[in-house]
Amino acid sequence: MTNEWLNLSEAAEILGVHPSTVRLWADQGRLPVHRTQGGHRRFKRQEVELWTQSQQMETPREADLLIQSALGRTRFQVSDGRLEEESWYRKLDQDARDQYRRGGREMLRGLNTFLVTDEQTGRAEARSLGYEYASIGRRCGLNSPEAVNAFLFFRSMLVESMIAVYEGSAIHSPHAWGDMLRKLNDFTDQVLLALLERYQVYLERG
Repeated sequence: MTNEWLNLSEAAEILGVHPSTVRLWADQGRLPVHRTQGGHRRFKRQEVELWTQSQQMETPREADLLIQSALGRTRFQVSDGRLEEESWYRKLDQDARDQYRRGGREMLRGLNTFLVTDEQTGRAEARSLGYEYASIGRRCGLNSPEAVNAFLFFRSMLVESMIAVYEGSAIHSPHAWGDMLRKLNDFTDQVLLALLERYQVYLERG
């Protein structure tokens, strides 16, 4: 039998967003949430599924739903040969390399959220991802230029994925392409700024 109650990560998996986004939605009262005696957030599976359906019906732009669907089917593939060309990547052990690959997929999923939610939620998710990139880089011994280069590598992959999605969806409207590029730049700029801010904190702490 399917578990009726979901924790934060399980709800995020169903919704296709980062756990920090689920936490924000719950705290804003947008997503039904329940608290355990210990204060932990719990979500009813049925409520989450119904909420997802209602959000999809209320999304005003048909193009956004199309892209959300396409992004959900996109796989963030990076060849080992391409990564091995990067000097920062050669410094990493296998565990760190796996973390960066997961970070690339999280950025794709975060952009999905950014495209179809309000600006505040999208920016909050972008900044959460920036902090995660900084944390991974710090744990892996990368300095700030190397951490930025790692982010730029995955941003390039993200741009390629978005272009492939738009081309595959046969979207020809210049307005739609312009809107996508503006949001893509806004999202990745927020990730990068948060990454640099976190590295500045590390530097000040010594």
